[in-house]
This record gives sequence, structure tokens and C-alpha cells, in this order.
Amino acid sequence: MDEYNRFVDWDKMDVTVQSQDAKELTCTEFQELKQLARQGYWAKNHSLRAKVYHKLISNIPCRTVTPDANVYRDIVVKIVGKRNSSSLPLPEFVDNSLVPTYCLNAEGIGAVRKIILCIANQFPDISFCPALPSVIALLLHYSRDEAECFEQVCRILACNDPAKRLIDQTFLAFESSCMTFGDLVNKYCQAAHKLMVAVSEDVLEVYSDWQRWLFGELPMVYVARVFDVFLVEGYKVLYRVALALLKFFHKVRAGQPMESDSIQQDIRAFVRDIAKSVSPERLLEKAFAIRLFSRKEIQLLQMANEKALQQKGITVKQKRQNVHLAVHAENFRSEIVSVKEMRDIWSWIPERFALCQPLLLFTTLEHGCSLSRFYSHSEGHEPTLLLIKTTAKEVCGAYLSTDWSERRRGGNKLSFFGTGECFVFRLQPEVERYEWVIIKHPELATAGSEPDNHAPPASSTLSSSSVPSDPSDRLSPFLSARHFNLPSKTASMFMAGSSECIIIGGGDGQALYLDADLNHGRTSHCNTFNNQPLCSESFQVSVLEVWGFRD
Repeated sequence: MDEYNRFVDWDKMDVTVQSQDAKELTCTEFQELKQLARQGYWAKNHSLRAKVYHKLISNIPCRTVTPDANVYRDIVVKIVGKRNSSSLPLPEFVDNSLVPTYCLNAEGIGAVRKIILCIANQFPDISFCPALPSVIALLLHYSRDEAECFEQVCRILACNDPAKRLIDQTFLAFESSCMTFGDLVNKYCQAAHKLMVAVSEDVLEVYSDWQRWLFGELPMVYVARVFDVFLVEGYKVLYRVALALLKFFHKVRAGQPMESDSIQQDIRAFVRDIAKSVSPERLLEKAFAIRLFSRKEIQLLQMANEKALQQKGITVKQKRQNVHLAVHAENFRSEIVSVKEMRDIWSWIPERFALCQPLLLFTTLEHGCSLSRFYSHSEGHEPTLLLIKTTAKEVCGAYLSTDWSERRRGGNKLSFFGTGECFVFRLQPEVERYEWVIIKHPELATAGSEPDNHAPPASSTLSSSSVPSDPSDRLSPFLSARHFNLPSKTASMFMAGSSECIIIGGGDGQALYLDADLNHGRTSHCNTFNNQPLCSESFQVSVLEVWGFRD
């Protein structure tokens, strides 16, 4: 054994961590560290991992006055006294029912509570930090004493690098991370998201568990591997692994009956028993195979979600508003969709807008079939939801991220705008949501907008395309230029409008056209995809509605 074994119960610990000779870590370059962390270079030697953790945490930029080991030795007796550590009440900012023990011995289990109380004493600004017990318990396995563990956790909490987010310490930060995770699931795990919507009354509540999967349910050998990479790469790693867990859950459990009456409990049980189906290496491999947004994009999305919560006054812990509360059965009336169908649509939209209630802005039954009236009622609202019912009883629609007033930038010419959050969908005869696509149009070459806003000319009016590769510091079209006050070149082409028609690029080769009289429409479908078309290639509109989002 080594000097880092004081709090470890070696009967519970993976014996392979002592099976290899001790190695040294000499590299300091980020890219090399990143590769070594992902490969598990220090995962097979307990002492080496402890030393690497100490080195990585020591390099975290912190506030000038950050509590250290000496502070712990000064305050622990005053705070804990002679009380039995197992009976110590925990502060409200952690979940008292979820304090992982991993492979700790009795002394280590007691030390977790003592360190939490001392951190609460030194960090009065922490109001919500459910991941803290897991982080402390994990680091105790690699600490020589309680004071050293306390100091390392304090450095993580006191990180003052604005570009390096580590652990959520307020309910606002935690809740916005849950919303951001929901947005990511909606984009990257659509099959799993569809299952969540089908079996859960409140899908947002399911996603609020995402940090618990990592810092609570995941076994020791897995969470340690995740933490290895987390200390090098930061918060984005947590999203990646949580997405991978959800993908594996869907793959393993798809088609099987639920083991309990709660999908939340089923996912928790799956993560606890993940060793039965997925190795740590396979989990990380899956996580890093996901082509996730850039760190900057995720940060902006998180900021947008925080802003939405603040505007709603949701800054302290309270019951989440679920989709059923956003779409009230008693006061929702549509000639196109049912309450159930509207709730399904609400589960697809970005989380920051799922907090809002639907507001009918325009309907052809009341306002007539006029494109100018369509624009006048829709302008000033961002985002909007377009619903169409055809005379053949097909139902389709689109989520539109950008205000239709943006079309004016092109003067009388067809103007292209919008963001990658746009998508089209079909509700009848079958439910299908299509990922976004960039509109390509030959006339863009002569449009009067900025060159950076142009897509390359294409032989067809509309085609499926991936986002052009940009330098790492560029933002993808996923983000709304207006919402984040970004330059217009960060936007892209997902909507188009003029006095003669509107075009909405959907996804997977789908697109929707509507003529000026709003009576006739047509769709475009790329045959290289296996999915069904949005609706008939040419159709007559029976009813068209535009919905906004009311706070």
C-alpha cells in the first residue's frame, strides 16, 4: 500500500489499481494531458492518480484567499467537536440522502461529513451544490489526510477562471445546467428523448437527474475515470458522459418493459449497475464520439438558460414547472393540434422557452389567408411556432427561432436568416421531428446581405447540408445572433421570406414552401434519407396557425 491509503477499504477497491508499477507524469502540454487522461494513463496506479490529482488541482487558478489545509486544522475541532461524525447534520445545499461512500472505510465515510461542514463554514455563498459529497468522497481516496482533501476541494470551488467552469454552487447554475442538458439531449439523443417523452409526464424532471447519474449513482471505477478527464478538460466532459449514459440506457432497455413505475428510477438503477453492460473505457469512447457543440457555444447556451430562469424569478430551489403546466388543458385551444400534441411539441423546443406558455398570434380562420397579415401578427415575436393542417388532414409545422422582421434586411429580395435551432416536424399521419438544414439558394449570390451570410450556390433550390467547418473560435449557426447580441455573420440560413413566399429549411432534406395566399404549399424531400416526407409534395392548406411564447 502507499501513503494515500488511509481512507480506502481495499476489499472494495479494484485490485488492478495496484497491479502496475508506479509511473511518473512529466508532460505539461494540454493536448498530451488530454490524451493521457482519456486513455486512463494514471487510472491503474493508485499513488500515481493521487499525485496527478494533486498536480492538476494545484494548477487551478483560484481566488487570492482560498482556504487551505491549515485552515481546516484550525476550524474542524470548533465545528465538529466531539460529536459522532455519522450523526452530523449536513447543510441544506447538499442532498442528505445521497452521500456516496464508494470504496471508503469507516474513517473515510465520517470524514466526508466533516469536510462538508467545514466547507459550508468557509463558503457561505454556496446555496446549492449536490455534487459536493461525491467530489469529496472521491478525492478522499487519493488524499493523505482530511486537511489535504479539504484544500483540494476548496481550490475546485474557488476557481476564478471565467473560462473554466467546474462545479455548480447555486440553484440557478444547477437548474440552467439541467436545461442545457435537456437541450443537448434533444439534439444529440433524439431516440432516447422520444422514449422519455413517451413514458414520463415531466421529461424536464428526468433530465434534472443528470448530475446525480455522475455524482451519486455511477460506481467508483467509472466516476474516477470521468474525474480524470474532467480535471483536464472541464465541465463539458460531464455533459458528454451523461449523454453517453442516456444513449446506452436507451440501447440496452429499448423495447423492454420498465422495471419500475418511474423512468427516473430505472435510469438510476441502470447507472448503478452499468458494469453489467458497459465498461468504463466503452463509456468514455461513446462520450467522446459525440460531436458536441464547442465549449463557447455551450457556455452561451447556459447563459441563455440562466437568463430565462432569472426572468421567471427562478433563482432558488423550487418545484420545476413541467410541460403539462406550460400547456394548460383548460385554456389551450387549437384547430390543428390537441393538448397532448402541443405538449409533445413543447418537449422538442429549447428548454429556456419550454418555461413559457403558448400564445396564439395568427390563424387563417380569423385573420384570413394573407401573407402580409401573417407577417404583421408574427413580427416582434421570437421564437414562433408554425402549425399547418392540410385538406388531406396531414399536420406538420416548424419551430422558428428568429423574428420574421429579419426578412426586411434583404429589401424586396428573398432574405435568408434564422439559426440552427429551427426544425420542422410532422404530427399526422405519424410523428416525426427533422433536424435542421441550411437553405441553399442560387439567388443568394446576388443578395444584398453580408457575404458571410451566404450559402454557396446550389443547383437545387434546397438541399441538405452540414454546417461548414469554421475555425474553433467561430460560433455555429445553432446559436441565435440576436439572443446573444452576436454579429450577424454568426447566423445562418434556415428561414426565408419575401412578399411572395416563405421557405423554411427543416432537416434531413426536408423543407416547406408556402405561397403568398397561404392556401397552397409544397415540400422538398431529399431521397438520400430514409425518413418519410414532411407531407404531400404539393398540398392545400386547411388551417394555418402561428403561436408565440408567453412568459
